[in-house]
Amino acid sequence: MFKIIILFYILLINSVLADYKLTNLVNNLDSPWSITQVNENIFLINEKGGNIKFFDKSKKTLKKISHNLKILEHGQGGLMDIYFYKDKIYVSYTEEIGKKMESVTSVAVAKFNTKKLEFKNIFQSQPPIRSGYHFGSRIVIKNDFLYVSSGERGGGKIAQDGSKHPGSIIRIKTDGSIPKDNPKFKNKNNWLPEIYLIGIRNVQGMCLSPFDGKIFMTNHGAKGGDWFGKVNYGGNYGWDNLYWGGTKYSGLKGGPKWLPGYDKPIKYYVPSIAISACQIYNGDEFVDWKGDALVVSLKDQSLRKIKFKDNNFISENIIFKDQIGRLRDLKVIKNGKIFILTDQGGLWELSKK
Repeated sequence: MFKIIILFYILLINSVLADYKLTNLVNNLDSPWSITQVNENIFLINEKGGNIKFFDKSKKTLKKISHNLKILEHGQGGLMDIYFYKDKIYVSYTEEIGKKMESVTSVAVAKFNTKKLEFKNIFQSQPPIRSGYHFGSRIVIKNDFLYVSSGERGGGKIAQDGSKHPGSIIRIKTDGSIPKDNPKFKNKNNWLPEIYLIGIRNVQGMCLSPFDGKIFMTNHGAKGGDWFGKVNYGGNYGWDNLYWGGTKYSGLKGGPKWLPGYDKPIKYYVPSIAISACQIYNGDEFVDWKGDALVVSLKDQSLRKIKFKDNNFISENIIFKDQIGRLRDLKVIKNGKIFILTDQGGLWELSKK
């Protein structure tokens, strides 16, 4: 019976892939972390070690753009997200503070230039922490407001401390100034003024819905408990009072899956799939997918499509699995096709056959 189920699963995966094709565009990237589209054919790709690459799809060329950032590649930290917005480039990265390997998650901005990017910092998470874990940084910009995730750096309950940035979603303006309608100024007096939401562990994906303007994210649990959910004003996802269905790495029981008073994800993954980037699909290449969430994973090496309404999960389909490696980032590009970055150094395009 078990063999029959496995065979059915393999046939299902192959039948799905029969409708689409994966095309390798680049295969020599070094630990790529994120990609952003500048125009129809021009893309920028961040490599974790600190390189920013300029990719011209029409000419099939890849070159390095110099920049002035001093990046600390330490454990899971390094050069992380990149986001093009109104002729400017925004990045999140790990920055060393002092000389004791204490580091922060920083956000910097530069005017777009193909020769050299001169970045200026507009945010630094506080306090500096000596840890190579859980930087969890993605960027979304909505109406000149910049949202950035700051992982809890392995600090556990620091994510419940609104007087510190780790374990939170930050909201600032694109010039670095602080919005006067952030939660601190409304009902969260004990929070830092940049904080928009707390109680996250290690956010690996964040995206803006083109349909309703809401922001969604993916988050790593511990041993189990990955999830996909919405970024809510003044919200709290409960880490590490909650364990989202997972357990501690020691094998000991953690907190409950969920408790009233905390924000609730749309979709849990127990066991974990090492969920990474997400997008809300809007395009003409896969018309039937419009409004659905796309998420990719590292350990599970899959692309999944989630159908949901409001905060309620409806269904999920695996589009493909174990085909191109560990999937780090994905973007829906302007023609509706999908770009996917892998830890193995590949840039792939998913399209209809």
